[in-house]
Amino acid sequence: QVQLVESGGGLVQAGGSLRLSCAASGSIFSIYTMGWYRQAPGKQRELVATMSNGGSTNYADSVKGRFSISRDNAKNTVSLQMNSLKLEDTAVYYCNARGLGSIGKFDYWGQGTQVTVSS
Repeated sequence: QVQLVESGGGLVQAGGSLRLSCAASGSIFSIYTMGWYRQAPGKQRELVATMSNGGSTNYADSVKGRFSISRDNAKNTVSLQMNSLKLEDTAVYYCNARGLGSIGKFDYWGQGTQVTVSS
């Protein structure tokens, strides 16, 4: 079993910054990809940013240049620095981890953390 614990969401004014963090624990051999997705009310969950264990990144076009993802492979953590936040960034942000553990391949989600950007 793998657990993901997120932290760092909250309320921020437009133009402000927030940092999200996620820590994975459990019987983990290797995490191939860690990242962040978000879901706004009435919308489908969408990719925000992911990073492979080799350091390759993938960002949604809407966040490029504003958000930055980082990982600590040794600690199984991933962070998302969000700058220049916009109203449309308001959503529940979910951490995701895909890898290999004692149970075999896994694909787990965190419980989600709310990010609200106000005008």
